[in-house]
Amino acid sequence: MQTLQHYYQCFIVQLKNYDGIPALLLRLYLAPVFIIAGFSKTQLLNEDVTGFSSIMADPNIITWFGNSDWGLGLPFPALLANLVILIEFFGGWLLLVGALTRLISIPLMFTMIIAATSVHAENGWFAITPTNSDISAAKVVTWLGIDSAQASLDNSKVTAIRLEKMREILAENGNTEWLYETGNIVVLNNGIEFSTTYFIMLLALFFIGAGRFTSVDYFIARRFLIVKNRFS
Repeated sequence: MQTLQHYYQCFIVQLKNYDGIPALLLRLYLAPVFIIAGFSKTQLLNEDVTGFSSIMADPNIITWFGNSDWGLGLPFPALLANLVILIEFFGGWLLLVGALTRLISIPLMFTMIIAATSVHAENGWFAITPTNSDISAAKVVTWLGIDSAQASLDNSKVTAIRLEKMREILAENGNTEWLYETGNIVVLNNGIEFSTTYFIMLLALFFIGAGRFTSVDYFIARRFLIVKNRFS
């Protein structure tokens, strides 16, 4: 038993040399998400806009930020839209190389909170509407007596009927082999699932850092430690 415990402790010690891998994978997963999110809000795709203005927020995005009827209804929409672009686009690149990871995770988490509460919350949890109520996660939540969970199950049943009707229409009027070639059709629910998942991943990076041997942060910290030891 002691021998087994010894080998286990040795394994744990060796495992610490590779603890930068999970942080690296988190960063590689999140970086393109935020880079693309920031890029899509700019005017870079507008061929009529050039120079510095092209990296500013698209007017449609600004309108969406400020409109209280069908948008977010936020104050100072131009300022906030450009600030979000700055955080998402450049924050994504910082995550990619692992620079200022803990620092940039804070505003990125804040954008996820805003997105979840102001854009997705009213749609519930799921990003894609589940169509099989028997295996839906909401079925477990109904045991707690939460009304919204039962509403989610009811929505799944109705969505399944609508989705089947869509397939029938496509089968009758379209080339289904071509239409389904790159994937099946789904119904977008647009809930908080993705923004919450990204928030949790960013929170993990905030606590564990960018990762040993796999980030700029690690080598900067190591450099400063060497310099400090040299002059102490």
